[in-house]
Amino acid sequence: MTLTRFEKAALAVSGVTALGIGGAILAAPQAFYASYGIALGPDPNLLSELRAPAAGLAALGALMLAGIRRAAFSRIAIAAALTVYLAFPAGRLVGLIVDGMPGGSILGALAIELAIAGLCLAAFRHRFRSASPERGRRRLSPS
Repeated sequence: MTLTRFEKAALAVSGVTALGIGGAILAAPQAFYASYGIALGPDPNLLSELRAPAAGLAALGALMLAGIRRAAFSRIAIAAALTVYLAFPAGRLVGLIVDGMPGGSILGALAIELAIAGLCLAAFRHRFRSASPERGRRRLSPS
């Protein structure tokens, strides 16, 4: 599948962000979360639980970036970008409802995630219309 410049830019922003955040958490979770005002102790169980999804986020970011270069990865890269940047804000909104108002740094992260989600939806919206089941169906003429 050939991507437009806008689609490539959306995948680049999505991929670099996911790879960077996932890599930072994977490498130094205490330092990353301290930047949000969250103090993590030396508990290996907690650190493992944070590093595991961080590795997944980094891998999805790499996949998003691979979709820019390799046409064979472009569909899965688009799906990965939409999944990450729609799921993260959804999870934060659930947390807001269930747990209450988080701090400003978390709200800032939510705003960035929503902005990237909007960018991805704008970039890939035409792909949803062309993939609709109605377009691909042939109508049979009455016999």
